[in-house]
Amino acid sequence: MSSSGINSAQATNGTNGVHATNGANGAAHSRPLKAGIYAPIPSFFQEGSEDVDLENFASHVVRLAKAGVQPLISGSMGEAIHLSHQERASLIKAGRAALDHAGFVDIPIIAGTGAGSTRETVELCVEAAQAGADYTIVIASGYFAGVLGGNKKALKAFWQEVSSKSPIPVIIYNYPGASGGIDLDSEIITELAQECPNLAGVKLTCGNVGKLTRICATVSDPAFSSLHPRKNPDAPFLVLGGFIDFLVPSTYANAHGAITGLANVAPYTIAKLFELSVQTLQDPSLLNEAQRLQGIVARADFTIAKASIAGTKYLLGQLYGYGGHPRKPLPQIEPEVAAALWAHPDTQAIVKVERELSGKI
Repeated sequence: MSSSGINSAQATNGTNGVHATNGANGAAHSRPLKAGIYAPIPSFFQEGSEDVDLENFASHVVRLAKAGVQPLISGSMGEAIHLSHQERASLIKAGRAALDHAGFVDIPIIAGTGAGSTRETVELCVEAAQAGADYTIVIASGYFAGVLGGNKKALKAFWQEVSSKSPIPVIIYNYPGASGGIDLDSEIITELAQECPNLAGVKLTCGNVGKLTRICATVSDPAFSSLHPRKNPDAPFLVLGGFIDFLVPSTYANAHGAITGLANVAPYTIAKLFELSVQTLQDPSLLNEAQRLQGIVARADFTIAKASIAGTKYLLGQLYGYGGHPRKPLPQIEPEVAAALWAHPDTQAIVKVERELSGKI
């Protein structure tokens, strides 16, 4: 395996001995970005008023951190499109304060800063840094997808400008389903990685394993970091899956983990799957167990993802006592759909594993 793949990305975390904070805490540098599992944290809303529920949000961020899962705030699962600038900042501040209070001062925060225009995207990047985020993740707006989708020059210019003007490193978010079908190919992403030193990775919610493999063939090569050094040496260019159902295969392509909504429901399980996947590179005898767990996770991801944000929030309510509903106009999950989701064998299988790994059994 490439020496600059998963293991080297993990090794970048904290190796300089400086635990620099960012934004509201007054530091100049982001916390190191490392390979692993990240969860797009839901934004919880109070019943009736739909005001942001910072208390349950902060508790959830810490719950995941204890399981080894790091937060992405104001992403798609966090209903960023439904949040004001002020609400996005308040969530970052609450997440940072909760992590620090719980002793997780080295865990970075990734914040979603996608918006309609390049100008507003940059504004959100600046505001996220000021609030305490260490990294941003940026999606192209799909409102004018008919113009942008086939325009490689315009797409590249968007991330070039955003990354050059953002005070903290930027991760590319490739999610055709939330950007009007805009789907960056491996050529565009690789070129951006080579040309933009303030880019720190890509999330591939296109589910294209071939694309992931092609990107990793360049950015996980040992020569990449010296040929194309990052503006922030603690922010290597990571290739992260946007789904968790191909984590084991992506490990063998020299990718670096995943950003997955399922980690909200089963953080210990997903963290264990990543740990096993990496361990198999040195100990092939663990591969059967990794494949078994990958099967459970993949089936659960397929079943739960179909229930979208409302389904994830319902399951959090069943498991932890909080979750609530999405902001309108997203609909609530219908009672009969919710009951079927909870009773589904794929859901119950991952809940069983999660309870075992978290010590609840």
